[in-house]
Amino acid sequence: MAGLALLPFIAFVVLLVGLRRSAAEAGVWSAAGGLAIAVLVFDYPLNSLALAGPALEAVFTSATILWIIFPALCIYEYQQRTGATAEIGRWLASVSTKPQIHALLLAWFFGLFLEGAAGFGTPIALVAPMLVGLGFAPLRALVLALFGHAAGVSFGAVGTPIVPLVETMAADPRTLSLLIMLLHGAIGWMLAMLVFRLARPDDPAMRASWLAPIGAALLFLVPAAVFAWATGPELPTLGGALIGALLFVVVVRRRRMAPAGSIPAGTLAMAAMPYLAVLVLILATRLVPPITSILQEATLEWTLGRNFGGSLAPLYHPGTLLMLSLLIPASANATGRSMLNVTFVAAARRLPPVALALVSVLLLARFMVHSGMIEALALAAAELLGSAWPLASPLTGALGSFVTGSATTSNIVLAEFQVSAASAGNVAPLLALAGQGFGAAIGNIVAPHNIVAGAATVGLIGREGEVLKQTLPVCLLYAVAGGALLLALSALLPMF
Repeated sequence: MAGLALLPFIAFVVLLVGLRRSAAEAGVWSAAGGLAIAVLVFDYPLNSLALAGPALEAVFTSATILWIIFPALCIYEYQQRTGATAEIGRWLASVSTKPQIHALLLAWFFGLFLEGAAGFGTPIALVAPMLVGLGFAPLRALVLALFGHAAGVSFGAVGTPIVPLVETMAADPRTLSLLIMLLHGAIGWMLAMLVFRLARPDDPAMRASWLAPIGAALLFLVPAAVFAWATGPELPTLGGALIGALLFVVVVRRRRMAPAGSIPAGTLAMAAMPYLAVLVLILATRLVPPITSILQEATLEWTLGRNFGGSLAPLYHPGTLLMLSLLIPASANATGRSMLNVTFVAAARRLPPVALALVSVLLLARFMVHSGMIEALALAAAELLGSAWPLASPLTGALGSFVTGSATTSNIVLAEFQVSAASAGNVAPLLALAGQGFGAAIGNIVAPHNIVAGAATVGLIGREGEVLKQTLPVCLLYAVAGGALLLALSALLPMF
């Protein structure tokens, strides 16, 4: 059964990467095949409720993702039309003339900050078009954004993904957070190096020193580990990115990588106003408990039968904050207000193919979750590995993110299973939960609907397979390396 449950995954990857079909087409065919296997092998009921439930969940989740993509596209269009992107480019040039430094500042530090503060696809939707605006090719920009934010996904949205892990076995949040962050600390530098390598220009004279990505990695990972040890899951990504970015700019300037001039602070502030507004709104809504509580109270929920449903807190949703971050500065002057209509129209024209791709890949995911295919795959892996389960724990977490598109959802779906599989193999459950949190993070770089959402912001709809072709090997290597570390740790500390 587990082998058959794997077929929809194989079909999707072959169609997307091997045959270069669009994500929409690959998703539709894979979902149809997945449904057939679910009915014939996993006894999934073939009735109106069982068919409508996953479809409605796919449409609802797609709408919540589109509400991030649309305002992110609006911000990009607005910044391009007002010349703000060019001004930000001038400032980056004043920090350093090297494109690799620009990529580390945006894809690594800014992407990690957005992940730590908002999560849910915000860094990909915002950073990828920024990189395109600064001259990076669309495919490279999207891959940079995917790699750059991944090490912080375990603690994205102010620690949200850790909550279901902690609740599973009443684990100590700080101990679990430190374990996960140590895994990222041991391997996460690889992602910074990839960002640096991908951003390398053709002109040797424009290339930066290899010390830059090593420094960028340390400046994020070390503070993040300290935050994990001292405070738990809320601040490792957010705090590590903020502190790391500030120190990185100071170091770059002191090493005299930057030219002498710069643009006036007021001009830079006006050009960066939507992004500054994003930071302020995210910090206020995520770190001020009264505001958080008020915004989360207004919730849209729906259910269908016992097994299907969805919920959304519209005022707390990152898309709402992104839209406000555009409207606030744009409404402050007549020129900005006059730009809004054309900005909205330009962004909306790019949404229909994105919506189709999102619904198709999410439909595949929902059929696999509700039919028990994911559980069958995980159980087969647990039976096969036994005491070597720590090796597969991160891969299982990554698989969950591939299917659900969310580290948080992967943790919700698979946390109980991770504990059971670890106990069956006489492995400390805490190590399995650490592997789950670690693996779910790197799984974000191969999650089809994350790739589709990012492709929408840089005009790559229909070329998602090219992105997956670059991210899948990195995901597998990262997860296997983390699993090897966990396996070694379980051998050294069997009673951990």
